[in-house]
Amino acid sequence: MSHLITERGTPAAPPPAPHQHGGRGRLVEVVVPVHNEERVLAASVERLHAYLAGTFPYPFRVTVADNASTDATWPIAEDLAARLPHVRAVRLEQKGRGRALRHVWSGSDADVVAYMDADLSTDLDAFLPLVAPLISGHSDLAIGSRLTRGSAVVRGPRREVVSRCYNLLLRTTLAARFSDAQCGFKAARTEIVQALLPEVEDEAWFFDTELLLLAERGGLRIHEVPVDWVDDPDSRVDVLRTARDDLRGMARVARRIRTGAFGAPVGRRGPAGALPAGMGRQLPVFAAVGAVSTLAQLALFVLLRLVMGPLWANALSLAVTAVGNTAANRRFTFGVTGARRAVRHQLEGGAAFLLGLALSTGGLALLHAAAPGASRAVEVAALIAANAAATLARFLLMRAWIFHPRRLRRGAGHTAAAGETAGESIGESTGGTPS
Repeated sequence: MSHLITERGTPAAPPPAPHQHGGRGRLVEVVVPVHNEERVLAASVERLHAYLAGTFPYPFRVTVADNASTDATWPIAEDLAARLPHVRAVRLEQKGRGRALRHVWSGSDADVVAYMDADLSTDLDAFLPLVAPLISGHSDLAIGSRLTRGSAVVRGPRREVVSRCYNLLLRTTLAARFSDAQCGFKAARTEIVQALLPEVEDEAWFFDTELLLLAERGGLRIHEVPVDWVDDPDSRVDVLRTARDDLRGMARVARRIRTGAFGAPVGRRGPAGALPAGMGRQLPVFAAVGAVSTLAQLALFVLLRLVMGPLWANALSLAVTAVGNTAANRRFTFGVTGARRAVRHQLEGGAAFLLGLALSTGGLALLHAAAPGASRAVEVAALIAANAAATLARFLLMRAWIFHPRRLRRGAGHTAAAGETAGESIGESTGGTPS
């Protein structure tokens, strides 16, 4: 059921339930900020909704954030929310893309929040690579970039020059390390955004840049995704006025940096003793899966020992439970769903099985060499000790190799809906890209 927000951002009802799409419950909320978009809003949201429903492996919500439109944008947004599942509409009485994003993101219950321009100039195939490192915990924010190797951009020379000059100024004056501040295709972990938002002052176009600069000052990790991007030839965004406002924003941020007032209560990555990104969430799940697997393997080992020797019983019981262990960790620890590459992951998980087999077999061999005729209880104790060492090694192997976020992104397949084009025309909007 869809829900509408009709009075200055006050919800008429709770947000819709997450879409049960096979993901691990990692809800992703995509905001489409709009201002006077009656010409293309319906087509864009319908296209986005169809794409996510057909290809996106996680639950999602699309929020149309209308900020002070004076045309038929709001009635169209209400109609979309009434017709399409997992779509809602928000109405703000004041204009400003940053204001619209701030309102929706600050109250979101999703795990990851994102936004994209209403013209959908960015190829939607880049969306899963954008949010995957956030869901895995590898990164804190993610941005689409039209200025990195691998991107494909079609736009006029004026906007190209303005965009490159603006990003060059950011790097030379404010030491920004991200390549494209203004691409309307961004995402972030919700708890990170909600910690940063109180320190972001801009409510319009500079909102993106200020948020990214604040994140960098906090030592957060920003992931960049090269995108295919087609300029909207009908865009009526005042590029020069937007550039002027951005320069004013840069000057304001520079003053705050000089006075030490530019910062947010978000811990920097990599302090002494801190766990790597995502590991704090993955470890408890991996431990639970490992505990169940170990109990199953020990029970199977005891049963098999009734009919075969300890080494064969250990090998067979470990082989059987290794398949279930890899499948469970694939789904629950590392968030990989669907059948794609499942066989490959099982084969690669065989390396972890061989490691565990070597440790446990070696432990049993040493036990029987040192104490021939050891009891079943002693054998089980030796297996538990060997499995403890194998479990740590298996986790590191899975995290650093089998289910590394970069490998998962490279292996993700994306199929664009038939007839889709990278750039559908759109008029002036707070969802457009200024530079």
